[in-house]
Amino acid sequence: LSWAPRPGLPASAAALLASGPGGEMLWLDVTHRPGQAPWVQLMGRYLLPPCKQRWHTCAAFLPQGGLLVCGDRRGSLLLFPCSTSPGWAAESTGIPNGGTGPVGEGPGSNLESSCLSHRGALPLEAPLSLLFGLHGKTGVTSVTCHGDYIYSTGRDGIYRQLRLQGQQLEVLRKHRPCKGLQWIEELRFTAEGDLLVLGFHADNFVVWSSKTGDNLHCVPCGGGHRSWSYCSSPSAEAFAFVKCGDVVLYRREAKPCEQQVLLASLHGREIACVRHLGVVEVPGHATLNIFVTGSEDTTACVLALSERSRAAVPLARLSDHISSVRALALAGPAGPGDEGLSALLFSAGGRAQIECYRLLCAADPASESAVACQVIHVASHRLDEHWERKKNRHKLVKMDPETRYMSLSVVPGTSTEQLPTPWKFLAAACSDGSVRVFGLLEAARKLVLVAESFHHQRCVLKVEAFLHARAEGERRHLLCSAATDGSIAFWDITSPIAEATDALCRAEGEMQPLALGAPLLTVMAHSCGVNSLHVRETPEGWYLVASGSDDGSIHVCLLEVAPGGGEAATGTCLHVLERVARPCAHAAHVTGIRVLRPDLLLSASVDQRLTLWHRGPGGLDALSTTFFHVPDLAELDCWEVAEASGELRYYCVLCGQGLEML
Repeated sequence: LSWAPRPGLPASAAALLASGPGGEMLWLDVTHRPGQAPWVQLMGRYLLPPCKQRWHTCAAFLPQGGLLVCGDRRGSLLLFPCSTSPGWAAESTGIPNGGTGPVGEGPGSNLESSCLSHRGALPLEAPLSLLFGLHGKTGVTSVTCHGDYIYSTGRDGIYRQLRLQGQQLEVLRKHRPCKGLQWIEELRFTAEGDLLVLGFHADNFVVWSSKTGDNLHCVPCGGGHRSWSYCSSPSAEAFAFVKCGDVVLYRREAKPCEQQVLLASLHGREIACVRHLGVVEVPGHATLNIFVTGSEDTTACVLALSERSRAAVPLARLSDHISSVRALALAGPAGPGDEGLSALLFSAGGRAQIECYRLLCAADPASESAVACQVIHVASHRLDEHWERKKNRHKLVKMDPETRYMSLSVVPGTSTEQLPTPWKFLAAACSDGSVRVFGLLEAARKLVLVAESFHHQRCVLKVEAFLHARAEGERRHLLCSAATDGSIAFWDITSPIAEATDALCRAEGEMQPLALGAPLLTVMAHSCGVNSLHVRETPEGWYLVASGSDDGSIHVCLLEVAPGGGEAATGTCLHVLERVARPCAHAAHVTGIRVLRPDLLLSASVDQRLTLWHRGPGGLDALSTTFFHVPDLAELDCWEVAEASGELRYYCVLCGQGLEML
């Protein structure tokens, strides 16, 4: 049995949902009448999906009307049609004048038998949409509607955000509130815009704030109670639960908060990567730059940075990773459109895990941040997913459980007349010595490993993909990868991508990884690990490849892409036209480098210096140096803005133990 408020009913009425044998669920409207027995009306009959424990655990009527969403003991979410047309009504005659006799003993008032005997008059409805086992085998604990979204919680330690597409439920994203909170019971939205997560953490009942990331209340109650209630007000809070047949009440007066947050943190640990998504113009506000950051605290954050207030406001926090987030990549039209910014975000890091999201950012002057950000989880991939599904895996030795992705790069121009496919491709540098290429089909929400190579035989630190267009219109997809020995390898991945596309179309998104083959060219650029890498095309059609190393040096080489000769007429050859090295350009690791123009480079280092270099015939000459305030610099991202006067202004963002924009 469970109660569910229904829009349109008076305050004295509510909907009662009852699960019975055979997976049948009844919907009854119950109206309270003082001094009389309740008035009951049977409104609908529904059929739950077959499973071992076949009953519902929670339900909610959608505010749009005509639809009912419920969760069951198997962890599934179901969407049913619900018509408000009158069903069969069963009214019981109560005992007048406050009598003490049992309700329903009057003639012709046997409520239970009447409901059961007439329920066949209503059809048994099947679900319109079914997300089977969404919350695992431990069940769904609550379903809540707020705004245009549906939220569900479960005892798997996750709450999910969904939306209604037509008459189908679509999962947008999932959230893990905090570590160890495995038994989530309920969500509550406050007037201040906070989302409170209520649940049991070990043997305590906790109220967790998603806005501050803290436990607001913690009650030592023994944990895991199925019958409980919580209420809070500005003056006090109360928590009641049933334990061993006793009703226990915990009540506490509200205490003034003596803690004042001067500056809220973006992450709990250092920021490992950052990407600039774009700019949102909001009437009445200064320009808002939208960034995505990834951290060692296993989360990625979408944030807005105002140039006027210089305040960073988190818009969305992504908590799908089980280990650190080391690399980010953006794909798609990130520029402002009619509805704001839209782009695909790839995030990767420890435990060989990649997550993919669709980000939609638009102006919202009514909100605190002035920007509304919608996040849709598209796909995910882990190298050990097949191992996780194996039986008796505790008896097996897991292959390289500490593999992590060090860098990501989206392969540009994969959807052309030559390759008319919706597949997008992503290159990844891996700590196990491999360079991997993945294919994403957004419509089917599939992320597939399509090719790999272990050429480097050591940790690969950076990858950069770029596109070469020949005069006759042919396109070649090129990739460069850098490893801990200071070498930079250049690959032509055009053929593997074409073969992978054909294989994926034939096999409906499943395939065995192909071999990338041997690299076209390998350049020993540094004496140790390459921590930063960037490629830019010159007006002549050549490519400048700039890199920075652990030893503080900067290396720049100029490459020419030419058609292969002889038997490899359809292939590609690379020629090094020029090489420039600047030893000891910085006093520490060079962790960020960008080619702004063919004659202008920008480098950043752990020594907290941002240096602008002029590239000329004599090599690299320092133009200016700026000191920044972020210690332990991890990454640099740059973009250019055209001013009204026509001149270009370059912006950069740096991350490490903090975030800074220059």
